[in-house]
Amino acid sequence: MDKTKKLVIIGAGETAEIACEYFTVDSEYEVVGFAVDRQFITSKFIAGLPVIPLDELELKFPPTHYWAFAAASSTKLNRVRHRLYNELKNKNYRIASYISSKAFVWRNVQIGENSFIFEDNTIQPFVKIGNNVVLWSGNHIGHNSTIQDNCFLSSHVVISGFCDIGESSFLGVNSTVINNINIGKDCFIGAGALIQKDVPSGSVLQESSTEISKVSSLRLFKIGDGQ
Repeated sequence: MDKTKKLVIIGAGETAEIACEYFTVDSEYEVVGFAVDRQFITSKFIAGLPVIPLDELELKFPPTHYWAFAAASSTKLNRVRHRLYNELKNKNYRIASYISSKAFVWRNVQIGENSFIFEDNTIQPFVKIGNNVVLWSGNHIGHNSTIQDNCFLSSHVVISGFCDIGESSFLGVNSTVINNINIGKDCFIGAGALIQKDVPSGSVLQESSTEISKVSSLRLFKIGDGQ
């Protein structure tokens, strides 16, 4: 793929490294460097590219020539990523989004700035995805649903049709939302949760962990000592 735009990634952690890999292999963006708050710099280079203090961003990578992407996880219920995104907007950067070539995105889906859509996502007709949204791999977003700004969906989340996922919410691995559900803003939906009714803002829904059996695997499969 031809590289027609130069991109600086804001962040220096695991998410930033993953973003660099995806943008480099599967986008029109050439990653040229990283920027992070000065106190969090632990190395001068990531993937052979320079890491600079965020307060020097405009000097080294001016917004007239470079695009930017805020790469952060769901830390503090997406507040860190939201802050970085807002800083870039205030500095007048053009904001990149990444949509995997291996995702299925229907033609009339709307996707905002600074969003990251991993492989194997299925996004059906008339879906609206806001700014600064992360869809990790393997999710299903049903027709006519809306995911508001600053949300983070882990892998294998199912959002059925005509749902509304509130701003800054987190949905854990294998969580499921049935049709016509509204989830308020700032909600934490834990792994494996099944949502069958509307959820007020600020709610936490957490499934309990599967209990460890009192019978060991060796006893279960009748494996003796030395076998």
